[in-house]
Amino acid sequence: MKRYDAIIIGAGPAGIFAALELAETGMDVLLLEKGRDIGARACPIHAKGAKKCVHCKPCGIVCGWGGAGAYSDGKLTLTTEFGGMLDLYMEKPQLMSLIDYIDSIYLKFGATQTVYGDDNKDAVRKIQKDAASADLSLIPARIRHLGTDKCFEILSLMRDHLRDKCTVRTSDGVAEILVEEGRYVGVETTRGEKIYSKYLIAAPGREGAEWFTTQAGRLGLDMITNPVDIGVRVEVPAVVMEQITDVVYESKLVYYTKSFDDRVRTFCMNPYGVVVAENNAGLITVNGHSNAEKTSENTNFAILVSKSFTEPFKEPITYGKSIAKLANLLSGGVIVQRLGDLKAGRRSTEERIGRGLVTPTMKDATPGDLSLVLPYRHLTAIVEMLEALDKVAPGVGSRHTLLYGVEVKFYSSRLQLSNVLETQIPNFFAIGDGAGVTRGLAQASVSGVMVAQEIKRREKCCEGEAQ
Repeated sequence: MKRYDAIIIGAGPAGIFAALELAETGMDVLLLEKGRDIGARACPIHAKGAKKCVHCKPCGIVCGWGGAGAYSDGKLTLTTEFGGMLDLYMEKPQLMSLIDYIDSIYLKFGATQTVYGDDNKDAVRKIQKDAASADLSLIPARIRHLGTDKCFEILSLMRDHLRDKCTVRTSDGVAEILVEEGRYVGVETTRGEKIYSKYLIAAPGREGAEWFTTQAGRLGLDMITNPVDIGVRVEVPAVVMEQITDVVYESKLVYYTKSFDDRVRTFCMNPYGVVVAENNAGLITVNGHSNAEKTSENTNFAILVSKSFTEPFKEPITYGKSIAKLANLLSGGVIVQRLGDLKAGRRSTEERIGRGLVTPTMKDATPGDLSLVLPYRHLTAIVEMLEALDKVAPGVGSRHTLLYGVEVKFYSSRLQLSNVLETQIPNFFAIGDGAGVTRGLAQASVSGVMVAQEIKRREKCCEGEAQ
């Protein structure tokens, strides 16, 4: 029976950085990933020219070495102001120090040197002033943009670095977390194999969030409900957003609606990027990429409406999935609609989109009507946000602007954790987007480092006591 010092579930950025941090300790570490290895990951739409998602299990875009981050646009948000909730578990100066630390590791593995937001302070100030006049709040941040292509290269180098330093098993997921008499003992894989260890680091990623919530419920762990983020991906001509993206690249703009006082924000802005589909456990949702070297004539970004639920409702992930299912039912995947058609109360057609000013970068999206999918409250918030953005970047509110739906972020539940991200079960830690504590590459990577450093500290203490 094989025993390990630590088992890591999930080879996304959180799991990888935990492994990198433990790699030099001599500890026997096993990393389990249900998706394929980095060299074997592929999407039939990209690799074989398939017109529609063929529902690979697991999805090659969101699962595998590197997690969903392998095919993301690769933005490191070098700030404590957004990108996760780790400031709930430590002071911001400590968090910033860890962000700088993981940034140095990305640089070591080949990240680009360019950081947006380090200069042009006057230009940033002007954008903030223009935003404020439209009831928008711009949260400035330093952004290191890797690009989808560069991000993949970096993750490949990290995989090579760990090849002889820990055991990595891809295409091998975890079915259950094993706990006996209130103590963690090991995991049972989807193949029925039981593997034991002293420590468990669960980094299930966004795609594994629902599975992880189920495991937590089975183990009787207390959960905290995060806000649910549901919205659309917006696509406009790149020139419309250049006055913002040339200065700050990733503009985090926040708006509170006049109708319902709901929080709305921009997310994952991709200058000169493309809109893509993601398969989340059989559900097709939308996302965006921006390559470091290949470009399009468009810029895309998400508009997400954050909604908090109160008792007795405790299933925000299920709520988000139900909306995604409806979009899939009506379109077979992703719906695309012109903003003008949405406001006019009519569905978009291929002919209307074809004569529009924005050429869609996602060719297989189905023209349709998002008002048949999204709740009225969400649609109202999205339209209000676009009208506010149009005052800062004229053209965003054009009738030709394309809206793709739906975009849902499945990280709406998190466990009650200690300040070192330990669950109520000793030696069982939860990290990354899937655990609901982070929302992006930078803080996900930090969470892996946090837990690995805590394990290293405990092992050093144990050695000292033994001596």
